[in-house]
Amino acid sequence: MYTFRKEERLCNKRLLEELFHKGSSFLCYPYRVSWRLADAAQSVPVQVVFPVPKKRYKHAVDRNLIRRRMREAYRLHKQQKMYEFLTQANIKLTLSLSYIGKEIEPYTLMEKKMLKLFNQLCDTVNNESAKPTN
Repeated sequence: MYTFRKEERLCNKRLLEELFHKGSSFLCYPYRVSWRLADAAQSVPVQVVFPVPKKRYKHAVDRNLIRRRMREAYRLHKQQKMYEFLTQANIKLTLSLSYIGKEIEPYTLMEKKMLKLFNQLCDTVNNESAKPTN
């Protein structure tokens, strides 16, 4: 339940390129969320990547700290907030949670913003999938 398995990590270069070129995005400071509906062949509801810019955080130690905090907040709350909605709606996503904050935020703030991000993402995906296709 509270795991973050290999299948949930977004590693495929083709999928990453499609996500950033054809996907939708929104801001939920300190995160920039890019998402795209995925094909049904995906084994998990969401495949996710956690980029942290090298331009802003020169030291790998800082980037890794931010990435660990983001992954932990995601891992603890994904099931109750996002996976239930996506499995009920039979939706599969590819997702990028980019950190755009100017400084390293404490874990409690990152966790609170992650919960807000999940709610906003579910609303956005629900609205997008409910639109009629032309």
